[in-house]
Amino acid sequence: MLANNRYKLNKSQRTNSKMSMTKSQIRFSAATASYQQRVHILSTLLSCLCALTILVSPTNALANCPSSCQCDDDTLVVKCGEGALDVLPITLNPFIQRLVIQSNKIKTIDSSLQFYAELLFLDLSYNDLVTLPMRTFQFQRKLQELHLNHNKIGQISNMTFVGLATLTVLNLRGNLLAELEQGTFAKMSKLAELNLGQNRINRIDPHAFDGLVNLRTLYLDDNTLTTVPAPSIFQAMPNLAELYLGTNSFTSIQSKAFIDLKGLTRLDLRGAGLHNISAEALKGLEGLRYLDLADNRLHVVPTNALSHLERLEELLLGQNDFEVIGSGAFGGLTQLRKLEITGAQRLRSVQNGAFSANTNLEHLNLSSNKMLQEVQENALGGLPHLRHVILKENDLHTIAEGLVPWTDLQTLDLSDNPIVCDCQVLWLRNLLVSKNSTTDRLIDVMCVYPEPMRKEPLAQLSPAMLGCSHSDTKQQAMIIGVVVVTTAIITGLSLLIYGCRRRIRETLKGGWGNSALGRKEREYQKTCSDEEYMTRQQHPCSLSIQPTMQFTNSVGYNMQQTQPYMGSRPIPVTEL
Repeated sequence: MLANNRYKLNKSQRTNSKMSMTKSQIRFSAATASYQQRVHILSTLLSCLCALTILVSPTNALANCPSSCQCDDDTLVVKCGEGALDVLPITLNPFIQRLVIQSNKIKTIDSSLQFYAELLFLDLSYNDLVTLPMRTFQFQRKLQELHLNHNKIGQISNMTFVGLATLTVLNLRGNLLAELEQGTFAKMSKLAELNLGQNRINRIDPHAFDGLVNLRTLYLDDNTLTTVPAPSIFQAMPNLAELYLGTNSFTSIQSKAFIDLKGLTRLDLRGAGLHNISAEALKGLEGLRYLDLADNRLHVVPTNALSHLERLEELLLGQNDFEVIGSGAFGGLTQLRKLEITGAQRLRSVQNGAFSANTNLEHLNLSSNKMLQEVQENALGGLPHLRHVILKENDLHTIAEGLVPWTDLQTLDLSDNPIVCDCQVLWLRNLLVSKNSTTDRLIDVMCVYPEPMRKEPLAQLSPAMLGCSHSDTKQQAMIIGVVVVTTAIITGLSLLIYGCRRRIRETLKGGWGNSALGRKEREYQKTCSDEEYMTRQQHPCSLSIQPTMQFTNSVGYNMQQTQPYMGSRPIPVTEL
């Protein structure tokens, strides 16, 4: 009984103790909950206060601006020039919209980029970036331009640019990329410009550019591509307008390589290693306006391939290996307005009619062709809109006056040619003098030959110094005309006399024969008797010449004297 009472007492005590502990825990929990609630409310109030402070005065929200940076919280722009930054700063205004950190030592982009979710423009060019972790830009959902050019990025994948749904410009130029995987840019449907130039790209997956339906400009120049990307690759970019493929190693372009790029207006193949371009290589580019084929190894002007480009306005063909620009070399290019053929080290001659089909040509640059000695007189004929002619740094010794309508030119540069300053270039000297007071840009010509005039400006030489006795061009023309006409008349008379030489000789001989015959007749009268003359009608002394006429001699006899006939042969005296 006693034991039971003790157990009941202990149980009652334990129950009271538990009840007491439970109440204490409840009170503690309530106190704790109340405290956490107060902390949460306080934190919320502080956050709202901070946000309100930032909205009211962004300048005061600036936590810390690195010494090498310029931070402007009014325009929300931060620029960090050349400095010693090796990480992305995290203490900048979280509301900045433009962040430019160029020429620093940043090696990677860590999670600190998530603090700047309002960015519209990010430039991290000329740093030491090696890798781009997956989902690096997943919080930059407003970013429009991303410049990562001239770093050391060696690889990108289809997870690298997740989150950049609003990006329009991506610049990866000057990195170490070797290949492009499938769907690398698939998440960037608004991308308009993609620069992958100056990398080491040698392989492109057929579906690497899938999703780039709005792409307008693509740079693939200065890589290690050995063939032009397959037409199926370009099918993913139906709106592509500008394509840069220069400084690769193509050798040739396969037929219809650009057949699906109907909207392409600019094609750059400078330094692509081309030896030839087939007739069908540029098929489908009827809308092309600009074409750069300079710095290749073309042996002839690709006339047949170019003839498809009906709307081409600007063509660059310098630094190739052709020696002659023949007649009709640019046939079909009726809309061509600017043509540059510079630095063609083997070019020797531009022949008549070379640009006969290019009647809309306005600007012609044929400079720095060290072997170019001949531009035939009618090579630039029939170009009514030509206003700018650059012929500097060639090997031209003289210029024909009829080459172009010089007075219509606004720009003329014949400098650095071995011009012979003589009377043949007097017209050029007069042109330079007359244009000197106008707004046209006519570069003066420096004489090279003859030696006394070396390095003398042509415009400062007088006509007499050029060896011209008549300085007036019209007067020269008149004199030349008179000389030509006189020469023609003399030549004609000489030919006429030569053709009629026999008749003239016979005529002259006939006249002389009459005189001789008269003398012989008188001698005959002295040697022949009257009776012999009367009895012998055909005596040799009668000379058998008709008609005869009567005359009376000194003794009263009638005698017949013959009238000489023109052209008869006089009888030699020895036969009488």
